[in-house]
Amino acid sequence: MAQDDPRMPSHDVIVLGGGAAGLFCAMLAAQGGRRVLVLEHNDRVGKKITISGGGRCNFTNLRAAPGNYLSSNPEFCRSALARFTPEDFLQCVESHGIRWHEKKLGQLFCNTSSREIIGMLSEGCARAGAEVRCGVRIEEVRKTDRFRLRTSAGEFDCRSLVIATGGLSFAKLGASDFGYRLAEQFGLRLTGIRPGLVPLTFSEQEKSELGPLSGVSLPVRVRHKNAVFEEAMLLTHRGLSGPAILQISNFWREGETLAFDLLPDGGEVPVAGRGTALAQLSAFWPKRFAEAWCGRYAPTRPVAQWTAAERERVQKLVHGWSLDFGGTEGYPKAEVTLGGVDTRDLSSKTMEARSVPGLYFIGEVVDVTGWLGGYNFQWAWASAHAAAAALADCAIDSRA
Repeated sequence: MAQDDPRMPSHDVIVLGGGAAGLFCAMLAAQGGRRVLVLEHNDRVGKKITISGGGRCNFTNLRAAPGNYLSSNPEFCRSALARFTPEDFLQCVESHGIRWHEKKLGQLFCNTSSREIIGMLSEGCARAGAEVRCGVRIEEVRKTDRFRLRTSAGEFDCRSLVIATGGLSFAKLGASDFGYRLAEQFGLRLTGIRPGLVPLTFSEQEKSELGPLSGVSLPVRVRHKNAVFEEAMLLTHRGLSGPAILQISNFWREGETLAFDLLPDGGEVPVAGRGTALAQLSAFWPKRFAEAWCGRYAPTRPVAQWTAAERERVQKLVHGWSLDFGGTEGYPKAEVTLGGVDTRDLSSKTMEARSVPGLYFIGEVVDVTGWLGGYNFQWAWASAHAAAAALADCAIDSRA
């Protein structure tokens, strides 16, 4: 790459990745007066947005706060989240005429389709003058006085480079480790990376006994150390899924046991004088689950004939059922990637690499992972906003 080659397209900012964080950052930076180019390796932008929230995009959560995020540095996300809130993004959504609803627990969804969010971001980029190119493969990134990129669509240069390439989840949508490799190329550290918000798989023994219950769902309270979630659990052929399991998977490690309260609303069941345990628990659980669970743990005779020790043992199991797991379903089924670019190497205010001026990392590629329910989208918007604000300040400085 020749330095200062007049034939090389030059931009103030190049954003790598046309997902939620990348498009929002590009739109805001262009609105701030920057010449912006987005390079996306897929054939279209926003593929992961398209499938999110069952196709309706759980675009934020009204309860989003630092305590809803996992990171090696839990305080890192505080600045960005404080400066761009769920209400701020909701204002963007409403100004674009997108109808929305709150489903539960602060989760906000589009009424119709996630494509409305993609449309809002794409149209926002176009109106602000940010150029978006799809189907572009990055072949080399170098930095001298500026960043210089060799791609399948030619060579480009820019003053600032924003990495919004996401993590390893959903490889079928084009996910890759590109952002991590680029971070390492420029000397940034990575934390441990693993699948997050992911179904757990049974051990072989549990699989043979619980696998046949695939499709059964029931509300539970699942606990692991200090993490507790009360939502639905879904049994599958291979293990457990559903919101409660996806949430707790971020905290679980291989070889650890999870404890489930199968009657999270409380209550002393089974009790004497009301028939068998199966009859009592079938009033709360799906019949197939009640039959399998009682067949494994409860005496078949009427509860009135149980000893006090038997009632106490079964009641403890109802409210503290422990299971071991063999592993997770991995990145193909993971909603997000835990870990990423080490936040010690980034500015929490601007998302800029401390040791590489002009290099920014935003969204999922960073070691900040939210709970299920719109929290990761809010991190995408907030981190993109933080970087874009810094880029706009650069534009002012460069013209002073």
